[in-house]
Amino acid sequence: MEFKKINDLTWQIPKQGNMRVTAIIYASSKLLESIKRDKTLQQLKNVACLNGIQKAAYVMPDAHQGYGFPIGGVAAFDMEEGIISPGGVGYDINCGVRLLKTEFSVGGVENKIKELLNEIARMVPAGVGKEGHFRINRVILKEVCVKGAEWAVENGYGIEEDLQRTEEYGRMKGADASFLSKRAIERGIPQIGTLGAGNHFLEIQKVSAIYDKKIGDVFGIHSIDQIMVMIHCGSRGLGHQVASDYIRLMENKFGIKGLADRELINAPIHSDLGKKYYKSMSAAVNFAFVNRQMISHWVRNAFKNVLGSSKGISQVYDVCHNVAKFENHMINGKSRKVCIHRKGATRSFGPGREEIPVVYRDVGQPVMIPGSMGTASYILVGTSEAENLSFGSTAHGAGRLMSRHEALRRFRGEEIKRDLEKRGITLKSMSWRGVAEEAPAAYKDVDEVVRTSHDAGIGKMVAQLVPLGVIKG
Repeated sequence: MEFKKINDLTWQIPKQGNMRVTAIIYASSKLLESIKRDKTLQQLKNVACLNGIQKAAYVMPDAHQGYGFPIGGVAAFDMEEGIISPGGVGYDINCGVRLLKTEFSVGGVENKIKELLNEIARMVPAGVGKEGHFRINRVILKEVCVKGAEWAVENGYGIEEDLQRTEEYGRMKGADASFLSKRAIERGIPQIGTLGAGNHFLEIQKVSAIYDKKIGDVFGIHSIDQIMVMIHCGSRGLGHQVASDYIRLMENKFGIKGLADRELINAPIHSDLGKKYYKSMSAAVNFAFVNRQMISHWVRNAFKNVLGSSKGISQVYDVCHNVAKFENHMINGKSRKVCIHRKGATRSFGPGREEIPVVYRDVGQPVMIPGSMGTASYILVGTSEAENLSFGSTAHGAGRLMSRHEALRRFRGEEIKRDLEKRGITLKSMSWRGVAEEAPAAYKDVDEVVRTSHDAGIGKMVAQLVPLGVIKG
């Protein structure tokens, strides 16, 4: 495959064949070699062929092969000529990360980590198909999908400040639950307030390094050994069903003729089906916001039950990873509204953007990049440079290095747990198979991913967090 090196961290695939724009890869030489191992770059070229795509097709440093778009893929589409694609959002709509800060330090909780994990796990079911303790009916489920995290706060699951520190303030305004299928609703009803499986997790972490004290203070990250809680989950079966439903509907309506890959099935943004998908996707986004909001509420309760207090546990931010949005960006010197697809990528807006909560607007949007199980996670801040380089986007995690099947062949969950315990990390999991699939060695080096994001200018490092206790589905 033809490559052009722009600089040490930026690579270009020039326009060729049916590509309408170039393709840009943000990666170190080391990361690029791992990205080349699967179909990521071919998928990126395929994205560059889609109608109405603007500027370039991008992948972030944690990129790997996905469904349709590569994971780590970012693309913007013209509002008149462009498309919206379920394969550019993903099956786990609004899979995302929420970070809570506490006023506890390691000394105050280190002897209670196992008890905390057990109490959180008692309140927050985790695992494939797991049902929650909290049950709702179809009417309430639809309200959840329209109002998002506002519904949760109104019903006592959190505080108003949580909404102010959530992407989209916890609610995609374009949501319409009337376009959700009966099956999507059925799958969503029992799973609200649950963690799920796969790469989803809940970690109790400590701050291990602060790189930018000024911005750290704004985010509420003020000292080494400060205890944090990171929650990574999404829209569960409801979001998966929305993706499945609209992939089928779009294929039936528009077919696959002219597509480089049938997994890139799409609809024109302004078509009736395109609008219905966006409204249904937004409903799934809101479901995921509520999911993380309720889990956050139960984490606070768990700390109170075990440590006697949840005072000082507040939200840093909540970010989406899999979403399509309408945003304004500079293209050819003019501000234009476009439909941004971020699939396995984090929004990374710099100072001044109106989408950023007032409390952070002067410094930029918080960005959380979780590591693989047992490795460090990072807090970054968005940059104005990222808006020019990647439509305000950066990496979303370590990124897989091998398939789950390969991980199962190589690793054993019991051995991974023993290794983590030797390093002082307590693991609570519902499945040894799930642990093996998520082995740290199955992922890229998150330190390298974050350094690349930082040095490429698409995110600025603020702090490093390391795990003390991990819950996996």
